Amino acid sequence: MSPYLRRRLITEAEVIAAAIDAHGHRMAERFVEEVVWRSYFKGHLETRPAIWTDYKRQAFNAHEAMVGNAGLRRAYVEAVEGRTGIDGFDDWAHDLVEQGWLHNHARMWFASIWIFTLRLPWALGADFFMSHLLDGDPASNTLSWRWVAGLHTRGKAYVARAENIARYTEGRFRPAGLNENVQALTEQEVAPLIELAPADTAPAGEIALLLHLDDLNPESLVLGSARVAKVAAVTAHAEGASEQVRAADQEAMLDALARAGAHFGCKTGAAEPGWEEGLPALTAWAPVGPSADVLPPCIRVRRDWDELTWPKSTRGYFQLRSAIPDLLKATTLSE
Repeated sequence: MSPYLRRRLITEAEVIAAAIDAHGHRMAERFVEEVVWRSYFKGHLETRPAIWTDYKRQAFNAHEAMVGNAGLRRAYVEAVEGRTGIDGFDDWAHDLVEQGWLHNHARMWFASIWIFTLRLPWALGADFFMSHLLDGDPASNTLSWRWVAGLHTRGKAYVARAENIARYTEGRFRPAGLNENVQALTEQEVAPLIELAPADTAPAGEIALLLHLDDLNPESLVLGSARVAKVAAVTAHAEGASEQVRAADQEAMLDALARAGAHFGCKTGAAEPGWEEGLPALTAWAPVGPSADVLPPCIRVRRDWDELTWPKSTRGYFQLRSAIPDLLKATTLSE
């Protein structure tokens, strides 16, 4: 479901409600936590946006460095083409490029081997993932790579162990030569915590609704007395996105535009200059990432789910995890 959650074709509350309805609160507890983790990462990046800026800078610099560093370039190409000779890792590189998908365990193992065994820059690995993952989420991807590197939870890196890989792949992969005595990466400056910017209030009367890839669920937006008179789209792919990812983005956007047109009974199209035709332009809040980087100035409304989760995502996950019962109660998902 993560490609759909990433684009908010389905909402977090919707998915959690379905899980609880099918399995009950106790059996669905772990699944609920995994969904909430996604919101934690979004809120964390939203209140520490310098992490995103730094990731993009590091990825750009690393790509530039490969031009004059044959060793780095060779190691990178062998890694992304699955030619390192490391059992498992090479298979996951092929799977990622061909299928746009990796199991969560494989993502962690891959990132750990990339950073600590191959000693490649973590930002290059995060960039590789964002280019190919169909569920590539700016916050989850960036912060997960930082978590593996020991930068998110400072000093605590994730170690890919051969025994663990062999056990959980049921003997399919038995990599040799992994660096299992790792030292967490460090950074000179820690991204500063900033206050969560306040959302806007939807105005009364006719508006022009702008869709983006981080929120393609226009039917469930709470717009008060605003009336959507037209809908347009801004499609900001991840930088270097594969054709497979671009096609998924485009298909999701076309689906959202069709639903929005039918729901609001209005015309839809691309956000060309002057598309709003004098109407106030409004959009669902775009969290830090490619969409937020390109959206024009407009009224930004934030969903209740984000209002409840993001302020509790400024430090470690436990702050938000301990608030899950209150979160479910506030969103009418409690027992």
